[in-house]
Amino acid sequence: MATLGNSKNTIEVLQKYGFRFQKKFGQNFLINPSVLEDIIAAAEVTKEDFVLEIGPGIGTMTQYLCESAREVVAVEVDRNLIPILEDTLSEYDNVTVLNEDILKVDIAKLAQEKNAGKPIKVVANLPYYITTPIIMGLFESHVPLESITIMVQKEVADRMQEGPGSKDYGALSLAVQYYAKPEIMLEVPPSCFMPQPKVGSAVIRLTRHEKPPVEVKSEKLLFQVIRASFNQRRKTLVNGLSNFGAFGLTKEVLQECIEELGVSGTIRGEALTLEQFAKLSNIIYEHKTR
Repeated sequence: MATLGNSKNTIEVLQKYGFRFQKKFGQNFLINPSVLEDIIAAAEVTKEDFVLEIGPGIGTMTQYLCESAREVVAVEVDRNLIPILEDTLSEYDNVTVLNEDILKVDIAKLAQEKNAGKPIKVVANLPYYITTPIIMGLFESHVPLESITIMVQKEVADRMQEGPGSKDYGALSLAVQYYAKPEIMLEVPPSCFMPQPKVGSAVIRLTRHEKPPVEVKSEKLLFQVIRASFNQRRKTLVNGLSNFGAFGLTKEVLQECIEELGVSGTIRGEALTLEQFAKLSNIIYEHKTR
């Protein structure tokens, strides 16, 4: 039975092992059973599922996952937590703990071994400083994914589902929406964590598109165009693309590409939709390959 959803049991485990929180790992452990249950529900975990958990900490959410999923692999980078996890997860025979950096784990191989190559579900309470690299690493490596349900900083969750014209709209919004449908499932106040973070959090589910909502001739070029457009947000689109310097085209040709899209060269990147970025990257691709 899951026992770590309250502060008393969490404190007992931490004291038993003399555990000290490390800032470099961004450790904040959940201490609210109803939030933990809501996360499992948001991820739609069933007994059919293989789940990859990133950053299990002392095993709080892992216990809930083990009780809901067919099998769980939990990847924890902090070696000081491994003995604790061996203790707190000792009752469960459907979990494997890996003491590794998630960015270096061969997730496609894991999916093949544990789930016959079928799409997996990822669930995580992510350290805020590494949220974007982990999410983009999962998507860009094209591992078989059904969904990613993650606890992140509230403003990062907002950014992922934001649309054109907002100050929060940017490269992360477009990248996430290219690969998945983002939905904020619940907001979580600082009081639900130990230690308490300084900002509010949110659980967001990213449901992987079967195929991207736009067609591009080069995915790599699309993301170069997006990055160039937001590198200097206050610059016009043509200046942003020109300053990026990776397209091998003159400023005049880039101006032509933007006009071919049907918008003004003085427009800023934050005004373009994902569909417009896809069209623009295809136009630039055509000019590059002439």
